[in-house]
Amino acid sequence: MSNSSRRQFLAASAAAGLSTLAAPALLRGASSPNETITLGVMGTNGRGLSLVRSFAGLKNCEFKYVCDVDERARLKGEKALQDAQPRTPESVTDYRKMLDDADVDAIVIAAPDHWHAVAGIAGCQAGKHVYVEKPCSHNAAEGEMFMKAAADNKRQVQMGTQRRSRPGIREGIARLHEGLIGDVLYARCHYYNARGNIGHGKQVPVPTYLNWDLWQGPAPVEEYRDNLVHYNWHWFWNWGTAELGNNGVHYLDVLRWGMGADYPTRVSCDGAKLRHDDDQQTPDTSLATYHFGDKFVTWEQRSWAKKTKVDPGPAMAFFGTKGSLEIANDSGYRAFDLNGKEIATGEGASGDADHLQNFLDAIRGEAELNCDIQTAHRSTLLCHLGNIAYRVGRPLEIDPTNGHIVDDSDAMALWGREYNPAFAPKV
Repeated sequence: MSNSSRRQFLAASAAAGLSTLAAPALLRGASSPNETITLGVMGTNGRGLSLVRSFAGLKNCEFKYVCDVDERARLKGEKALQDAQPRTPESVTDYRKMLDDADVDAIVIAAPDHWHAVAGIAGCQAGKHVYVEKPCSHNAAEGEMFMKAAADNKRQVQMGTQRRSRPGIREGIARLHEGLIGDVLYARCHYYNARGNIGHGKQVPVPTYLNWDLWQGPAPVEEYRDNLVHYNWHWFWNWGTAELGNNGVHYLDVLRWGMGADYPTRVSCDGAKLRHDDDQQTPDTSLATYHFGDKFVTWEQRSWAKKTKVDPGPAMAFFGTKGSLEIANDSGYRAFDLNGKEIATGEGASGDADHLQNFLDAIRGEAELNCDIQTAHRSTLLCHLGNIAYRVGRPLEIDPTNGHIVDDSDAMALWGREYNPAFAPKV
């Protein structure tokens, strides 16, 4: 079947129980496991380069486009695909080129946080399925727009919280939901790292290899400084989402999943920038608490010192009326009774392969996404709410039906953002 004819062919019947969004009659892309899904990738520096290699290792998918605003990163992406697939991908700077190409079935977004939802919304509106790195949005309003764009255009959108697809973790969460440790009342997670001083940036000419205008894209325009690209942007509100959005989303997603919770009822976050004299705007130390009615979860972050012997053990742990369960080695679980006796354990594969394959299977109508955009938004929203609580300096009361902040206009002013009009998302 030719590329043009297969893209006109509607996918075959789905297995019973797939959601309306996953119904093959509404999908665009390969209609059987033996047909190739054509991809384009936006962002091929760090995480994006890893995703390129991982997708290329799966059957029946290939990249037609490698897109990055940094020439050096584009070359990395091209090189990674030289021996991984027969096709030589086109190298582009502007992601809109691959959105305009009818041959592209799906896009992979690994650009900075401020691009995730904006490019993802545009992708859905262009008829592409979307694999987007975490967090799925830079702010809460974008997350809601992203959900609407996916639903309106009947697109599959998967967020890169790959723990959702790791067999050992999936088994552990299933055991939680079966009542292995009784009624789960509390869960906690943490992240510790020894990040260095980012210094005080100086305005310098934009490097010749970087398209700074496209790098900024939807964000309000700022002058180029020498301490932003390619990682330190995480610690500036104009582009990043702090450590909560950078790493917290992974862990909070698992806790919310295990607790069987949707939107919180109350959110607080205390913290500060304690360690370095530099330009960082986001906290390097914080503690957030999320209440879901009479249950709650906590997140602790310290970005200036690695984990020590006095810190809690597993990065994620649940506590119930009959015992506790920890996510062990980031790929399995161990459960204990109230006396500390081990009562269950499980282990499985780690890495990204299962999560990426789940995305491809969902495009073909053969599976439900393990982290669809609705799931992704609810977990990412926890990070946004924590950041907002930190920035306004007080707890937030939340409407548990939609996650919106109640009776706090200052906090709701941070629900969305200002945009460069040339890239402002519209749904």
